[in-house]
Amino acid sequence: MKLASLKNGRDGRLVVVSDDLIHCTDAKLIAPTLQYALENWAVCAPQLEHLALALERGAVPTERFHERDAASPLPRAYQWADGSAYVNHVALVRQARAADMPDSFWHDPLMYQGGSDGFLAPRDPIPLADEAWGCDMEGEVVVVTGDVPMGVSAQEARDYIRLVGLTNDVSLRGLIPGEIGKGFGFFQSKPASAFSPVFVTPDALEARWDGGKLHGALCVDLNGKPLGRADAGVDMTFDFGQLIAHAAKTRALAAGTIVGSGTVSNRDADGGPGKPISEGGLGYSCLAEVRTVETILHGEPKTPFLKRGDMVRIWMEDERHHPIFGVIEQMVG
Repeated sequence: MKLASLKNGRDGRLVVVSDDLIHCTDAKLIAPTLQYALENWAVCAPQLEHLALALERGAVPTERFHERDAASPLPRAYQWADGSAYVNHVALVRQARAADMPDSFWHDPLMYQGGSDGFLAPRDPIPLADEAWGCDMEGEVVVVTGDVPMGVSAQEARDYIRLVGLTNDVSLRGLIPGEIGKGFGFFQSKPASAFSPVFVTPDALEARWDGGKLHGALCVDLNGKPLGRADAGVDMTFDFGQLIAHAAKTRALAAGTIVGSGTVSNRDADGGPGKPISEGGLGYSCLAEVRTVETILHGEPKTPFLKRGDMVRIWMEDERHHPIFGVIEQMVG
């Protein structure tokens, strides 16, 4: 089952979307918004599944699904907690800075709580007031939870995953060092993120979803050229069960909590830093990693961060090369 929110007020209008992302049908008689459906999942999910089957059979009224009319599936959320599950990404960044890699990073996930009072739509421009701030895209996988009890185990946490999707977690790299230096975490350096046009139930992902990880190449293009094709199911040190359990260690999580994987990152086949796609590698899901590898290999970065007018595109394809979650396509404004 694929769910989306068409732009309509602050919380959007919930629709069920066809598997091919061509048509959708209104779900207002079941749930006016996705947040409502998540809070009443035991009742709403079976009805939404029935509606999805009717949509595929052509048995309900439909309208054309245009991704440009879609908000992020949750246009705002009670909580957005982003992890750093691909420790390879963290290790590369620290290597470029000649900083030690604490052993704890391999068994205790990094996580920060991002702003969730408003997300960008998947085709909205990325607002950028100052190019000196070092704007960067970050291609990630996300899950959305139901109500998660405090102290849940990593294995139990998997049962609370309701939906899976993608995000462009925008970062302002030039502002991060100053904020980290204060010892109090991200704020100004993490502006609004955008999410894929649709979120998908785990069962609909079939073999791509193993209960805690999404498998498949995360496609990231910059200005029409391939930047990254890293496999989201490879080199993921902490799966989503572990990330959710980490977030719920001292607090319960409300239905509609979004948990991010952090930047998808693969090591090269030889065990070294990933190579660009042009050199036969899987590339990168953010520019910071490109610059990090350049620093390791050449002593300094060469690739600039995003500038106004740059176009970012993030998606994942099925076996027929069709987008599973729709496409995040954003111009830097």
